[in-house]
Parts: sequence; C-alpha cells; structure tokens
Amino acid sequence: MAQTAPLYILGIESSCDDTSAAVLCNDRLLSNVIASQAVHQRFGGVVPELASRAHQQNIIPVVNQAITEAGITKEQLGAICFTRGPGLMGSLLVGVSFAKSMALGLDIPLLEADHMIGHVLAHFIQPNGEKKKVPAFPFLCLTVSGGHTQIMLVKDHFDMTVIGKTIDDAAGEAFDKTAKIMGLGYPGGPVVDKLAKEGNPGAFRFAKPRIQGLDYSFSGLKTSFLYFVRDQLKNNPHFIEENKTDLCASMQHTIIDTLLEKLVKAARETGIKEVAVAGGVSANSGLRAALLKTADKYRWNMFIPEFAFTTDNAAMIAISGYFKYLKGEFASLDAMPYARQSAGTENQA
Repeated sequence: MAQTAPLYILGIESSCDDTSAAVLCNDRLLSNVIASQAVHQRFGGVVPELASRAHQQNIIPVVNQAITEAGITKEQLGAICFTRGPGLMGSLLVGVSFAKSMALGLDIPLLEADHMIGHVLAHFIQPNGEKKKVPAFPFLCLTVSGGHTQIMLVKDHFDMTVIGKTIDDAAGEAFDKTAKIMGLGYPGGPVVDKLAKEGNPGAFRFAKPRIQGLDYSFSGLKTSFLYFVRDQLKNNPHFIEENKTDLCASMQHTIIDTLLEKLVKAARETGIKEVAVAGGVSANSGLRAALLKTADKYRWNMFIPEFAFTTDNAAMIAISGYFKYLKGEFASLDAMPYARQSAGTENQA
C-alpha cells in the first residue's frame, strides 16, 4: 500500500565506524549526514571500543544536522528506524539506544533495519525533486563490502535469499590486505583503485579460487598475493615501489573477475536480467566499469548506486524503515542488536 500523506522518517546507522542520520519524506531523500572516524587510521583497522566512543560523541550533532538539513523539526517525524545488525555490538548499541530514547520521547513508532538489506534497498531511494528508475522484482544483487560478499535473489523488499556467499573472507578484505602488504595505509580499497588506473592488469597473474556453485573465497587469493610479494622482495627490495601500479591493477583485475564470474553464472541459472550491485566495494571504479561492460554483453538492466549510498549510510536505513512502515512492521522497545545474522535469517539477507 502506497503512502500518500507525507511521512518523515529518521534513519540512524551506527553498525561500524560511521555515524549517520538521514531523513526521508516517504521514499524521497531530504538529508543524509555521515560522520567518519579518522581515529582508526593509525591502527590499520577499526578498533571497536574507539568506534563506540566516537558514536556517542557524534550521534547528537549528526541527528540534529540531518533534521535541520531536511528543513523540518523533530516534532514532524513520523517514525525512527535504526540499524539492528549485523555490525559491531558496541557501535550498534549506541544507535539502538538513541533511537529508542528519541522515539519514546516523541511518542512515535520505532522501526528496525538489517544493515545488509539496507544496502540492497538503497536502490529504491528517490532523489528530492526527480524520479529515478528502480530495479524490477525479481532481481539479483551482488553485495560487496569489507565484511560481506554475497549474491542475493531479491523477490520483494524483504523477500531476499542469499544464493551465493563467501566461505571465508570478503572481497573488501582482499583489497585491504593488498594495501596492507604494500604499505598503502588504511582504508586500502580506494588507494588500490586509484593506483590500479595507472597500472597494467595483465602484468601479474594470480590464481583465482575455484569454489563450487555460486559461493566465493578470497582467503587463498590474499595468501597467494602475500607469498608472491614476499618472494619477489627477496630478490629485489624495491619490488613493491617499482611495480606498485601493476600490482594493484593485477590484483584488482583478479578480484573483479572472480566476482563477475559467479554473478554471470547466477544470472544464467536464474534467467534474471535485472542486476544490481551494492556495498562499499561497489564504489570501485574498476568494478563499475566491468559491470557495465558485462551488462552490455548479456543485455542486463544494470543498477549501480550513487557513491553516497555505497558506504554505510542512514538513507538506506530510512528507506528500509519506510517499507517496514507500509507493512505495519514496527519494532518494540526491547529489541536488541545482533552482531551477526540471526539463525532465522541465515538464508536471507
């Protein structure tokens, strides 16, 4: 059932190291504010305790800014939606607790969202003042991030089945490990992407993992890259510096090729030509170009998210809340966050 009267929904996302708040009017985006945490850079990864403390400092000003940019008052909000999981427990608790308190204080409904489903539903966010095309059901969605790599069969807004997933490490981890081995800093994915543009993707060959079905594996690829670089450094201490762009281009090519091989297989097996991509790694320029080329070859209707919706953001949580509101599926005040997907959603997003 469509929502005709204006419904203002506040979304709150705090699953990892980004504190984000967004306001939607029905499915139209009014604001999307994100506060990142630079404190983790010197540690080479997210430190959970530091992340939760930073969320506590950021959440009030971020929420206030989102409401202000939306041009409304908090009294006009019709509901609040929070990320329940998966994510870092300490970080999630900050967002969940704040959302409950604010909803209770304003006496408005509370809604919960799954972080991974949110990434998929980001494709349904409408820009303010215009109308964009959205995927038609059913469609396939390749969700790739630092913590997840999976292919989802999406039959409805909340009817999603994981038909392929990583059995060990995620694609984003492979990018970050590549950067770490080469001493490129954290987060490494964007740096690898930038250097890869200047390199030769065929300069070095790395063995692609061979996993049955539609599942992925990136652990072996990470190890292969580590051993290769280590062996080369024995003969040439300057190997990384002299081959930096080619190493990035070759590793990125291998990761992307692995991702697309299974996505093509999934599309062939299901007969679906509506295909989307989501998650932080979907910001990678090489992956975007390869997806468009593949879509043209197989005549897919390809949906690639705006850069603002690739990383963790509250707009995707707010749109999840909007569709939950339409279904009348509200959360209770005793809803607790979960770090991983619960047993009841193991085969779903």
